[in-house]
Amino acid sequence: MAQQLSNEEQQKIAAGYVAELRDFHRRAQELGLDDTADYLWYHSVDLGAGLITPGLYDFRSCIGDFGFPAEMTAMTALDVGSATGFFAFEFERRGASVVSVELPSLRELDRFPGQSVEDSLAKIEKMVDPKLMHPGGDRSKKFSADEYYFNLLEGPFRFCAKRLGSRVQRCYSTIYDLSPEKLGRPGFDFVFLGDVLLHTLYPLRALAAAAAMCTGTLVLSQHIPEDGGRGPAMLWVGGDDPREDEVSWWWPNKACLVAMLKKLDFAEVTELGRHSGVLKSSGFVYERTLLRATR
Repeated sequence: MAQQLSNEEQQKIAAGYVAELRDFHRRAQELGLDDTADYLWYHSVDLGAGLITPGLYDFRSCIGDFGFPAEMTAMTALDVGSATGFFAFEFERRGASVVSVELPSLRELDRFPGQSVEDSLAKIEKMVDPKLMHPGGDRSKKFSADEYYFNLLEGPFRFCAKRLGSRVQRCYSTIYDLSPEKLGRPGFDFVFLGDVLLHTLYPLRALAAAAAMCTGTLVLSQHIPEDGGRGPAMLWVGGDDPREDEVSWWWPNKACLVAMLKKLDFAEVTELGRHSGVLKSSGFVYERTLLRATR
């Protein structure tokens, strides 16, 4: 388990991140680029000319831990739950033809039976720190559901794609509804799932849908709890208060994920290792386990 930072260290990182947001917005204005004041950047993406998006997660220094092929020319790649698009752009940089999948709207997030769409949106609004959106302006500014979706997911992706001259194809779908018809291909040589399954109420169904689109290798990155020597199991992290969860539900242990992947007809499942980093908005240290499944 990654060791957490002190409160003072966490506060220093969070304050530095707000400054990073302001600096990015100022630099974008100097370059005459789109107004980014209301965007919340999930990933750090190097756009050239000294412009790096101020992502909550910065995977640039640990990208080697993911075991991606160095050369992906002539490969097709699918990035599920792509958000700002760091991994999709990375696969494209390595030569792949890439499809980036994201939800059609925040209304499509899984929600506990009996909860309303409004309940889910209220949780998201509560989770988003107002100083991370519009850091140089009115922090009391309110956004509609569609505005939250654009500022969290679509706007940042489009901004990066335009700046990079990217040809990554954006597809809008829940993970459950992935299909050759939606994605425009019968399958993909390479499929990546990063922090997706924990946001699904039905992780086996979600994993099966993604696996069905994989003809070669699937890499999964997420928190995997210690199993304590037990067999396959899932840890429930949704809590018991319908008003307090963070749109997260299940943490399968490694034995469970390996068993599910083998049941989905992957011949070999191996642990690539782990990577850790710091969530820049809070200074929270996270750790993810990487699994690779091959046909």
